[in-house]
Amino acid sequence: MGTKPEASDSDETAHTRGNDIEKAEGEKADGKAPPEFDWNTDPANPYNWPKWKKNLQLAATAIIAFSGSLGTSIISPSHQQLIDEFQLSSTVAFLSLTTYILALGLGPVLGGPLSETAGRKAVYVSAAVFGGLFSLGAGLTHSFAGLCILRFLAAFAYGPSLSIGSGFLAETYTPAERGVPSLLYILSPFLGPGLAPVLGVFLTTRAGWRWTQYTMVFFSVFSLAWALVGSESYHPVIQRRRMKQLGIQPPPSPPLMDTLRQFLTIGLLRPLHMLVTEPIVSFLCIYVAFIFGVLFNFFGSFFYIFQSVYGFTLVQSGLVFLAIAVGCIFGALVIGLSDKLYYQRHVRRFPPHQVPPEYRLLPAMIGSVALPVGIFIFAWTTRPSISPAVPIFAIVIFALGNINLFVSALQYTGDVYHRSNVASATSANSLARYGLAAVFPLFSLPLYKNLGVAWASSLLGFISVALLPLPWLLFKYGKTIRSKSKYETASY
Repeated sequence: MGTKPEASDSDETAHTRGNDIEKAEGEKADGKAPPEFDWNTDPANPYNWPKWKKNLQLAATAIIAFSGSLGTSIISPSHQQLIDEFQLSSTVAFLSLTTYILALGLGPVLGGPLSETAGRKAVYVSAAVFGGLFSLGAGLTHSFAGLCILRFLAAFAYGPSLSIGSGFLAETYTPAERGVPSLLYILSPFLGPGLAPVLGVFLTTRAGWRWTQYTMVFFSVFSLAWALVGSESYHPVIQRRRMKQLGIQPPPSPPLMDTLRQFLTIGLLRPLHMLVTEPIVSFLCIYVAFIFGVLFNFFGSFFYIFQSVYGFTLVQSGLVFLAIAVGCIFGALVIGLSDKLYYQRHVRRFPPHQVPPEYRLLPAMIGSVALPVGIFIFAWTTRPSISPAVPIFAIVIFALGNINLFVSALQYTGDVYHRSNVASATSANSLARYGLAAVFPLFSLPLYKNLGVAWASSLLGFISVALLPLPWLLFKYGKTIRSKSKYETASY
């Protein structure tokens, strides 16, 4: 389908570093001529892996990302239990949710450099091990502060697995192969928050809130098993190992501090600079952060809305979240069809690798319309006189628009910026969306209690209408805006 992953500069990074390593081919090892080493045809090169091995690693990567994202909202059905056990206010009780979301955005800042020194597999294994241990501690703790801190640490451990997976796609699948795997990988962390409240509500009602955290331990163990079965995919790490096997002396690795400094620049400092100086990054970050905020606003308010309006039980309210998962699946189908019927048709008109990025924006334009439609239908049909099926269907429409906007924004960013600027632009997006998403649940209940379902949701709908023109304006004026960027961008 041609979906472009988040960190699409990994192709170039791996190729560049690979060339540096292959310069050592002609060097002597122990005074003997080294065997010939051609990385492009070497069976250890992930591009040359058999299909089953690529797909096995894809499954491992998707499962780990799903497990990490599952932790965001699995505790949301336990809101009242946390209030009762720890004697909290409603707003404070949401901190167990928001601290986890915030840490998911911060984890990749450290996980990025680690994955390019120790390798992707080491980060996956560490994520599963430490994410599971901290989740176990969160289930055992008897203080609310301890619960929030341990959930923050669990999410910080899992955070890198949600970002470096896109690097795995770029270094394992060729662009022609990457469409379906990319879509499946991107879908997994969207399904996690949608399915987690469904799981969490049964755990909370039958076993108590602590079992939401113990269940995360089980998912961590399952993820660890897949991570151990999987293979390393980061090219420079594999190349160094292969060269040692063949008796070739690899070039010295860069100092760890230099690597950390580089990734702090790419993952934190430059993203903040791009966030305030690059219109494309700024606009897309605002839009994506808002739609993520609305999504997590629903995690804080759905139980109240459907219990107060329709008299749903806690379990029935939890099942409403399935609408988000269904919407994401339909959204993924829309993205795939847009790519096949629209983007690929235009690709043939241009030289290779010179397709204008604006052709990536069709799903975002569809999503920009679906979002307010879904929100306003939800706002004005959530009332006792109308079947709950109608607002639930509106949630499906909202989720479809959400994933369309998110994926299209990342595809467009990946095509606009070059080299490490892609990673910085997507890091800015990650920091913005998780930062804002962590705040929304804190005021979701007061918003709905004070304004009512219709006007509270309409307020969000009006903001989505104000943001609606952004992808359309980028489609029309994107090339002009790109030409004025201070960073290297696509000129075609």
